[in-house]
Amino acid sequence: MGIVTSQSFKNTVSTYLGFGIGALNTLFLYTYFISDVYYGLVAFILSTANIVMPLMAFGAHNTIIKFYSSFKTKNSLNSFLTLMLFLPLAMIIPVSLIGVFTYEAIGELLSQKNEIVKGYVWYIFVSAVAMAYFEVFFAWSKTQLQTVFGNFMKEVFHRVGVMLLLFAVYFKWLDVEQFVVGVVWVYIIRMIIMKFYAFTIKFPVLKFYRIEGLSAILKYSSLIIIAGSIATIILDIDSFMLGMYIPIQEVAYYGVAIYIATVIVVPSRSMQQILQPLTAQYLNDKNKVALNDLYVRSSQTLFIIGGFIFIIIIININTLYLLIPKEFSNGLLVVFLVGIAKLYDCLMGCNNVVLFNSDYYRMVLLFGVVLTILTIFLNILFIPLYGINGSAFATFLAISIYNTIKIYFVKVKFNMMPFNKDTAKVLGLIVLSVLLFYFWEFPFHPIINIALKSLLATFVYVLIVLKLNVSEDISGVIRKYLKLK
Repeated sequence: MGIVTSQSFKNTVSTYLGFGIGALNTLFLYTYFISDVYYGLVAFILSTANIVMPLMAFGAHNTIIKFYSSFKTKNSLNSFLTLMLFLPLAMIIPVSLIGVFTYEAIGELLSQKNEIVKGYVWYIFVSAVAMAYFEVFFAWSKTQLQTVFGNFMKEVFHRVGVMLLLFAVYFKWLDVEQFVVGVVWVYIIRMIIMKFYAFTIKFPVLKFYRIEGLSAILKYSSLIIIAGSIATIILDIDSFMLGMYIPIQEVAYYGVAIYIATVIVVPSRSMQQILQPLTAQYLNDKNKVALNDLYVRSSQTLFIIGGFIFIIIIININTLYLLIPKEFSNGLLVVFLVGIAKLYDCLMGCNNVVLFNSDYYRMVLLFGVVLTILTIFLNILFIPLYGINGSAFATFLAISIYNTIKIYFVKVKFNMMPFNKDTAKVLGLIVLSVLLFYFWEFPFHPIINIALKSLLATFVYVLIVLKLNVSEDISGVIRKYLKLK
């Protein structure tokens, strides 16, 4: 776990920096500098682009990681990487041509509830292409076990760019139309920078030799599109469907709540960057012992850290909503439901990486297709009844069912479980901490109140984690930085 711990720590720092900037954007700059309508529009564009992104990438970013370590000669490896660079074009070109001839129809479909969306359909496509090739170049660097810069670009760069654009709107250097265009350009520039970085690590040597196992590679790429789409749909279909059913400004309110809950999986996102190539290597080498150890320890580590963040968010959520415009405070239940779902994601450890890089990904795709249909159905059922809370409940149910299926499947096929007796101890600690601190309010300014409660909860949580010794990795890091024996 040495390289995992080292790069995960660096990635976590950059990811939290990005989320800190994103929190400033989401909770304050967006809410005060532009209207709710344009905030909702930007959220709709980016959520829809995220849904389309796996299709535009043609699964190349996952395929690079899965197959890279299986090639042993330079010619075969260079031919494989050449294929990965051009493979997304097999989807991007035909989709763009279809878009040219069906633009009006697509625009009418997406703007049934909110007319403003119609003029921004191409923004969705361009953003999706930029996101797709960014992931391809990021995967390129991951194969060299270099994830820190890519994670910085993934988590920090675009948020800084959006922050600068929001200030430009505030000082009237840009109008809101130019701001939306600027957001798309931020994603394009991010992709270009990632490309140059990836190529400095390993410069592409274009080779068009015959690739051994080409049919298996193409089959995996084609099917993994579904897998990537499923994961993205579960995350972003709610914002997309809300835009189809309710006024678009409510998408902005939902977006704030989702952003707050998403902070819980920051450590997971950071650790996954380095877990992906290592897991693929263990699977290719059939190293079951190392794989099982990685599975359990990643679950323990992420559950402890994610649980801590969940506690801090839930015990302070009422106070936090006092700091932003009142209309955004309707997302309390959204934060709680989606927060639990995100905590479940942390408990999964490297489960997703194991499945997507194993020979069983086809079965997982079948489960995912069924679940995607269920997710859409649940949103259609609950959004008209309960609005943003209904969408949050649909997301909670979908993620819970999907994660449970994947844990069971790994147990059956690999005889591995991420849980042990320490998992129950951590769960009990999380529940106890929420019950202990949620109803406790200091009679001070909201910011001081949040700081005091967070410090107190942190002290109690860290002390008990050390006392229980539920994770050697976590305890080791805490003792190292606190200089304890």
